[in-house]
Amino acid sequence: MPRFSEDTLANWTKPPSETEETKLSNAERMVREAINEDPVLSTKSTEVFGQGSYANNTNVRLNSDIDINVRYTGGFYFDLPKGKSREDFDLNSPSKYSLEEFKNDIYAAVVRKFDADSVRRKNKCITVLSNSYRVEIDVVPTWNYRRYKGSGGYVLGAKLKADSGEDVVNYPKQHMENGKQKNSETSRTFKRLTRIYRKLRYKMIEDGFPVSNSITSFLLECLVWNVPNSIFNANGTWQDRLKESIVHLYEHTEDEDKCDEWGEVSEHLYLFRGNPKWTKSDVNKFLVDAWNYLGY
Repeated sequence: MPRFSEDTLANWTKPPSETEETKLSNAERMVREAINEDPVLSTKSTEVFGQGSYANNTNVRLNSDIDINVRYTGGFYFDLPKGKSREDFDLNSPSKYSLEEFKNDIYAAVVRKFDADSVRRKNKCITVLSNSYRVEIDVVPTWNYRRYKGSGGYVLGAKLKADSGEDVVNYPKQHMENGKQKNSETSRTFKRLTRIYRKLRYKMIEDGFPVSNSITSFLLECLVWNVPNSIFNANGTWQDRLKESIVHLYEHTEDEDKCDEWGEVSEHLYLFRGNPKWTKSDVNKFLVDAWNYLGY
């Protein structure tokens, strides 16, 4: 008999409460105010938008933090196809303003808004600690990033530079749009099944089952993204959707060739190729452990 009933799984599909959503909205609004009120950043071209599980409506915990991307749009970093030069794409001289300066300016603006005791500068973000009014906020400073194609067009992403010197590129807006599309194609079950996987991970940890640190909430969303729509649409219960999706993911991560082409939700980055944060074997082990934990 399964460890969790259909009613329990259905309850796991629900997003945070209305009260929690109010805290999340307050956090995003206050970051926007910090940028708009700052004497330096208010003169620069920026955009502020949510990303991660909050923006994608897949968060499950009442104490979930939120990621707010503050992106500089007055310049951009870029990557060119092999054999191409700046002149091929009519690119101007680099901006005198840098991503490092941008992060420093955001830190100053956030401290001005929230006070220094509430702000922590971290390697890849600036964290505003939670209180009774707001949840914890990770403010992520990025620049526009263009990945040019041989045809001359480009894909627009976001680049951040960690204090350690590491460059990170992702595509948060494409992630958001693709998630909405799959949710629509699966009668709004994609995001709900993602919440089940995320809740399952928390429950396993709470009950003392070993879960690798590499099995992140982001990774779980990407795995569910790679489950065929037919598994969502052909099964009428959460128990069956969960079972069938675990079987599909297990069988494909057991074979190197079956998941080599899998992408992140944005579909602009591979999920496993060249990714040091997790491996196919990490995922395969988690799926076996989850299956046994669920009592299937």
